[in-house]
Amino acid sequence: MQRMPTCALPPDDDARYRALKAHDARFDGCFFTGVTSTGIYCRPVCRVRTPRRENCRFFSLAAQAEQAGFRPCLRCRPELAPGANTWSTQDASSMLTRQAARLLDDPAGWPDAAPAMTALATRLGVSDRHLRRIFEAQLGVSPLQYLQTRRLLTAKQLLTDTDLPITRVALASGFASLRRFNAAFSSHYGLNPTQLRREGRTREGPGVAVQLGYRPPYDTATMLRFFARRQIGGLEFVTAAPAAAWFGKTVRLQAGGQTCTGWLTARFDETRHAVLLRISDSLCEVLPLVISRVRALLDLDADPEAINAGLSSAAAAHGSAFALDDRLAGLRVPGCLDGFELAVRAILGQQITVAAARTLGQRLVERFGEPLATPWNALSRLFPAPQVMAQASGDALGQLGIVRQRQAAIVALAQAVTDGQLMLDGNADVPATVAALKALPGIGDWTAQYIAMRALRWPDAFPAGDVALQKALGVASEREAERASQVWKPWRSYAVVRAWHQGAAPSDHITPLSIANYDPKTLG
Repeated sequence: MQRMPTCALPPDDDARYRALKAHDARFDGCFFTGVTSTGIYCRPVCRVRTPRRENCRFFSLAAQAEQAGFRPCLRCRPELAPGANTWSTQDASSMLTRQAARLLDDPAGWPDAAPAMTALATRLGVSDRHLRRIFEAQLGVSPLQYLQTRRLLTAKQLLTDTDLPITRVALASGFASLRRFNAAFSSHYGLNPTQLRREGRTREGPGVAVQLGYRPPYDTATMLRFFARRQIGGLEFVTAAPAAAWFGKTVRLQAGGQTCTGWLTARFDETRHAVLLRISDSLCEVLPLVISRVRALLDLDADPEAINAGLSSAAAAHGSAFALDDRLAGLRVPGCLDGFELAVRAILGQQITVAAARTLGQRLVERFGEPLATPWNALSRLFPAPQVMAQASGDALGQLGIVRQRQAAIVALAQAVTDGQLMLDGNADVPATVAALKALPGIGDWTAQYIAMRALRWPDAFPAGDVALQKALGVASEREAERASQVWKPWRSYAVVRAWHQGAAPSDHITPLSIANYDPKTLG
């Protein structure tokens, strides 16, 4: 089972108060401060005058602050805070609670009515009564109260940042009707939704713009360099220059039985520790889901303090051959918007260079991808849908230069995704999904672990056959690497990224040295 704890918190309320006074962005989203004199709760980065210590109450979750009667600050906007996306080695109750919270956080699970707690409990393998009892004992709020806060904060962001009609905001935030939305908003915040609309708002460009926060440090240049080396023309563009750190991509998302297509761009604002996201109007119906996927793509919910502390202490305690450098604390694990696309591109990259894999990907997109009209000349096609690739013939794939083993792997993968046998996103059961991937023809452990790292967002993925990792650990086999890597748990994905970064040439950051990506099942 996946294990999701809260992010690294200051040790006590006095330490939290010191972080609040310093406006320390490293703890953004790790706690919220309720001010008893105003009835408002804020992020640690809020720039209003720091309240007196005796007027502060501290909460780990926004839902806890709202349950205690506090309303979200309209200045620092708690809905922009990065989430808690770290893992834990805590007890089973904590793991169960965090997994339930993770499922409730996912907008893909917000249909037009609250997801039945019975269905949620069944997915987690417990009774709904047990789930409610454990959830309330761990977090102090019920699952429904937690979900209600997530939906309302999402609606607050859409009301503040976009010009979407109120009805569309309500539906996008998971409310079944405008009446229910208005009642919940007024009851929780004492405001009519229209009061959050900024007067005289004008669009500054195509699409809808929203902000996403993250905790520093964040190595923007390395992340964009990673995407730039793999970009496929028509599908994406990347500009890694310091003065213009941004990228764009075409998007296809499945939500509520419908397919939505469009484009997005994301620009980093490092002074505000934020990403400025702009998406096409065609994706507005699924805007919360787009936001969630972009946060995963850029690993915006990572907690560098907790990750760096865990990896550094492991290296010090166990004498790891991999000397972890604190200067690498800003490295994140690159994710993806579409797990199927990532998996296909991982298969194409087996046993060849990154440049050669990009060439094959370009041919695949040009042959099977759909055209898409966008305001950007560099964005003109969608990645091929699973349904299309499931029907692709060997001859058609072979004409693109894709060898037979990879042809079989791509078609089998597409069929499994189309049939619903594989779910390739952050809510998938990781061990079961990795096993299912390895059961497909042409997919071995390296590829399955790479997909787990980037598509399933598993922070403990570890491709033990990677030469760079074996070199960092001072071992010569997969078995030895797996054994030696235990000191990095549960942050092995981040250790992998650091090993690749340290072992790469300046122009090849976050690129595995084992460019052949040895998978025994792919060798003819």
